[in-house]
Amino acid sequence: MFYKDYSHWIREQFPFRVQKISVDAAFSCPNRDGRLSLGGCTFCDNKTFNPSYCDRGKSITRQLEEGKAFFAKKYPEMKYLAYFQAYSNTYAPLEELKRKYEEALAVDDVVGLVIGTRPDCVSDEALDYLQQLNQRTFLIVEYGIESANDNTLRRINRGHTFDCSRQAIIKAHQRGIITCGHIILGLPGEDEEEMLHQASTISQLPLDILKLHQLQIIKGTPLAKEYEAHPFHVFSAEEYVNLVIRYVSKLRNDLVLERFVSQSPPNMVIAPKWGLKNHEFTDLLNKRIRELGYDHR
Repeated sequence: MFYKDYSHWIREQFPFRVQKISVDAAFSCPNRDGRLSLGGCTFCDNKTFNPSYCDRGKSITRQLEEGKAFFAKKYPEMKYLAYFQAYSNTYAPLEELKRKYEEALAVDDVVGLVIGTRPDCVSDEALDYLQQLNQRTFLIVEYGIESANDNTLRRINRGHTFDCSRQAIIKAHQRGIITCGHIILGLPGEDEEEMLHQASTISQLPLDILKLHQLQIIKGTPLAKEYEAHPFHVFSAEEYVNLVIRYVSKLRNDLVLERFVSQSPPNMVIAPKWGLKNHEFTDLLNKRIRELGYDHR
């Protein structure tokens, strides 16, 4: 196939159906607590991806139980991965990390963890613990890379360099941990040539999984103010489909692609407004791949 699909890959990892349940474990972020910055990344608003049951005012156990109740209506035999998604989920003392991860794993039918974090927030000590954890449960560590261009990273107030991402990914890979990277396509200042060059760079990293998202301008963010003052190009759905196809063509064949788009609540999005659900976009993408005769590389 043109790309290795996450849904097929994850089914190969388990003898049963699994579903991620997002957890807000009340972690912070060095870009918000003052260690690096107070403003956060210019594009970021964590409310755009937290479901209703994901509430840091509730215990991890309760969030997972409510998430299980939500999904079990459709698939009663489902098992679950606790997805530590909001903010930087390795940004705390090791004992706190252990306590929160172990609480999630103690919930019935939770069979693994997915831990989202920043590459500058994972100490060697934490990685050594994750290596041990990986030997007894399913584990994915997901790093926010966002861009391979240091000028872009400075412009979006990311607070780390691309080499920081590279080193964090290498360290996780060396410990045998399944490693995922997150990239945003369409960041201000990056043209199509730059993004396609980035694809080759990303493909050289020892990543197992990659998530691609289109840039979304979210109300109330610093990026929204920048966009209002000095508008820059955002992709139409058709433009983005064509970019993704060209981007993916430059990636390693064995790299698992989990997502191509992000779907924030429509009332929070300034642009682009596609009116497409994630699966509808993927259907459009696959249709275009077939039309171009790219089913096989």
